[in-house]
Amino acid sequence: LYQVDVVGGDTTSSNKGMILSVTALGQAAPEEVVYRSGAKPNDLLVVSGDLGGAYLGLQVLKREQEVFRVNPKHQPDLDPYHYIVERQLKPEARKDITALLGTLGVRPTSMIDISDGLSSEILHLCRASKVGCHLYEEKIPLDPLVIRTCEEFQLDSSLVAISGGEDYELLFTVPLSMHDKVAAIDGVSVIGNITDKKGSALLVGNDGNAIQLQAQGWT
Repeated sequence: LYQVDVVGGDTTSSNKGMILSVTALGQAAPEEVVYRSGAKPNDLLVVSGDLGGAYLGLQVLKREQEVFRVNPKHQPDLDPYHYIVERQLKPEARKDITALLGTLGVRPTSMIDISDGLSSEILHLCRASKVGCHLYEEKIPLDPLVIRTCEEFQLDSSLVAISGGEDYELLFTVPLSMHDKVAAIDGVSVIGNITDKKGSALLVGNDGNAIQLQAQGWT
């Protein structure tokens, strides 16, 4: 899928199963590299895809595992949760988004993938770029299945989306002048904006109140 050669490995012993240690090496033209440190005040905060699915997929799998422990003959029906289970078991790098941005002539000022949770990654960008931000709760993209499953597990969907992690979507910033181009991309959402208030990363709730964004995902 990614046209990558596996050319070697770090092999060692383990008394608790197999461990795979992977190192990825590559190269890129300097003018094509986007770092975490380039966000500027008034830039738009943008995310690809939808969030929270991988975390909920994990919760579904853990629940079925507990049922299986009680009843080994139990056959789980995961079809209703297919999308979120796939989000957990088969994450895919969003090369399509970076290629599309290049085609449209949109160069992000900063970028990171969402592995540890949206809140953690936003804070990484803000610290590296020495800026603040406003993240709007109502703008966070949620799949309908994520919302339904959150209700089933009695979880707050916004909290799941912000802190769940492992979605491997792209979080990036673009100049305000690129708004129309970015907003027209299917599967991409403008979720906030960058401010010049260093250290002030705010989550603006659906009620209009703003609170300091906290990294509650993977540490």
